[in-house]
Amino acid sequence: MSVTYIKRGKTENERGQDDEQVRSVVETTLADIENRGDAAVRELSAKFDNYTPENFRLSASEIEALINRVSTQDMEDLKFAHQQVRNFAKAQRASMTDVEVETLPGVILGHKNIPVQSVGCYVPGGKFPMVASAHMSVLTASVAGVPRIVACTPPFNGEPNPAVIAAMHMGGAHEIYVLGGIQAIGSMALGTETMEPVHMLVGPGNAFVAEAKRQLFGRVGIDLFAGPTETMVIADNTVDAELCATDLLGQAEHGYNSPAVLITNSQKLAQETMAEIDRLLTILPTAETARASWDDYGEIIVCDSYEEMLDSANDIASEHVQVMTDRDDWFLENMRSYGALFLGARTNVANGDKVIGTNHTLPTKKAGRYTGGLWVGKFLKTHSYQKILTDEAAASIGEYGSRLCMLEGFVGHAEQCNIRVRRYGGRNVPYGAAASSRSS
Repeated sequence: MSVTYIKRGKTENERGQDDEQVRSVVETTLADIENRGDAAVRELSAKFDNYTPENFRLSASEIEALINRVSTQDMEDLKFAHQQVRNFAKAQRASMTDVEVETLPGVILGHKNIPVQSVGCYVPGGKFPMVASAHMSVLTASVAGVPRIVACTPPFNGEPNPAVIAAMHMGGAHEIYVLGGIQAIGSMALGTETMEPVHMLVGPGNAFVAEAKRQLFGRVGIDLFAGPTETMVIADNTVDAELCATDLLGQAEHGYNSPAVLITNSQKLAQETMAEIDRLLTILPTAETARASWDDYGEIIVCDSYEEMLDSANDIASEHVQVMTDRDDWFLENMRSYGALFLGARTNVANGDKVIGTNHTLPTKKAGRYTGGLWVGKFLKTHSYQKILTDEAAASIGEYGSRLCMLEGFVGHAEQCNIRVRRYGGRNVPYGAAASSRSS
């Protein structure tokens, strides 16, 4: 295998050192929130967001006033995006059916899909107001039927962002708080004097938000590890450098640590993309952020073949994977580890982020190897049940169960089966013995 790095970002060791610093800060902060509740949250909000309202939770009148500040065109656009996300989420929900089958005469097995009972949705917005994230989390939870949806977003320029609040309200949030960062995640998961804790946390965020979710997992459920944005472009000579550079920098502007990777089998495209990125960084209004990400986390990888491109892509397991080749469907068929695929030059990650209808909360840091992104199914718990309807079935299953329990040395377990054999099968099985087969 011949893979050449035209450009490399920080090493895994360097990235690990960054993660360790974040881990320590988050651990200390969460402990403070758990110990001091609202007082700690208020201090953190003042420190990081310079925001200390009388109440972090917005009232109905405050929500209405903020929504009235959204322009007609912006509201129309919000409604359009809302409808696209809702349509796809409803189709996904319809694919998840309850099951009940009779596996043996008189033996009924089934499962029910039950919504998580309370969810905390984090919508980033300190640097860029992530309006679309409200659709992705709040609206999707609503389609799933979650009965209590809490939404948190940081202030933007010192006040609640009207468009974000409108999207949260439109999506079905029952409680809206203007809170950001670790203090929002900690409040939702741990609870404070003024906020009841939730059962599950969802939504993207910066490294501190992602780490807070990771540390709280177990006390609450989480959707997935959704840290800083990652993007990958898989391209061959069917596209040009401007398209590749635009798609890479379009995601690198998210933050100072957003990996952006080009994988190609064209040395010419690799070199031209490098040059085009340098040109775009002289005119992009968000160049300061995008350049930091590109300098530290940008990579260009040249492979000899499509198979090597595929192997490299699956190994990196990027959050967003933009495929622009002469065989896009081949990548769709063979990609195994990623957040979401964007197939063809007409498609782009920004549409997926904002409007097309698929969910933009996606796995990062190689989590695409074991999970997909946020979707309506993440808000549903599949619970099994069983019932036995006849005496014959109770006795028959009981015999098997008894012997298998004794095989493992669980006498008490076996007796749960034996008592059914005695009562419903009319057979005298001694206490502490395995039920023998009728045929023996």
